[in-house]
Amino acid sequence: MAALGNRGTVTEASGFKPEEDAQKIYGAMKGAGTNEATIIEILAHRTIAQRIKIKEAFKQSVGKELVDCLKSELTGNFEKVVVGLMMPGPVYDAYELRNAIKGAGTEEACLIDILASRTNSEIKEIIATYKREHGKNLEDDVCGDTSGMFQRVLVSLLSAGRDESSKVDEAQAVQDAKDIYEAGEARWGTDEVKFLTVLCVRNRNHLLRVFQEYQKISGRDIEDSIKREMSGSLEDAFLAIVKCLKNKPAFFAERLYKSMKGLGTTDSVLIRIMVARAEIDMLDIKAEFLKMYGKTLHSFIKGDTSGDYRKILLELCGGEK
Repeated sequence: MAALGNRGTVTEASGFKPEEDAQKIYGAMKGAGTNEATIIEILAHRTIAQRIKIKEAFKQSVGKELVDCLKSELTGNFEKVVVGLMMPGPVYDAYELRNAIKGAGTEEACLIDILASRTNSEIKEIIATYKREHGKNLEDDVCGDTSGMFQRVLVSLLSAGRDESSKVDEAQAVQDAKDIYEAGEARWGTDEVKFLTVLCVRNRNHLLRVFQEYQKISGRDIEDSIKREMSGSLEDAFLAIVKCLKNKPAFFAERLYKSMKGLGTTDSVLIRIMVARAEIDMLDIKAEFLKMYGKTLHSFIKGDTSGDYRKILLELCGGEK
């Protein structure tokens, strides 16, 4: 029943009684109108393991699926957050990927956010869950909806074959940095396959060493080179991979910032990160956000959202610090 990580804002509720929670939620939805405050109070302060127990207790005592009841009572972005909170991580990731792919157009940001930031075992679990929940092969769906080098990067990430040891091969790191330099900055046109081979396959410690070496050879940060050499979704994908390797919470902090700054809010990104990371590393994401932008994530969400949607996101954000 423990939380998924130890750096989340959502932690296990003590004295947890799923039957009581289920009854309270049922009471909040019964009759005319819905008591959203009760729903927020309970669901934003339980781990996913606890929410699953509430779901089971609700089905037993009410004879209905809790998620179906919530969907019929709630609307808009608030509903999206609540429904997301009721899904275990791999189920939520698979659901988000499915929504990003089906329908007209593809939400590339979703494919990138999820596939560039998950571990091998998480990706394998997402693939299995996708098949089970949606009856389709995730790689086939991704290939049917993307093309070119961007597609190849996603397929490589989906193969979940990144070396996850911590071994740094010094000579190889120097060679890798040279290869990337010669495939990009040093030539006319870019050989993206070389970038893929290094960035999607090597382990994190090794790549951090490659990035240092690259800076030495080229006089540029690897991120600057990617921005100069590539464009569109391919650029976004490679940048996301590099940023996740360097500092995953900072990657999510930047994604949250960009989803809210300027005109309008990219709610899909905001919801996805707040729901998916609340139990894992939201404390670190908040710290990085403050360090990078000099403002709290809490204040940003508060200024950019409203109503129950704002209330539940602020609970998941956990306090102003």
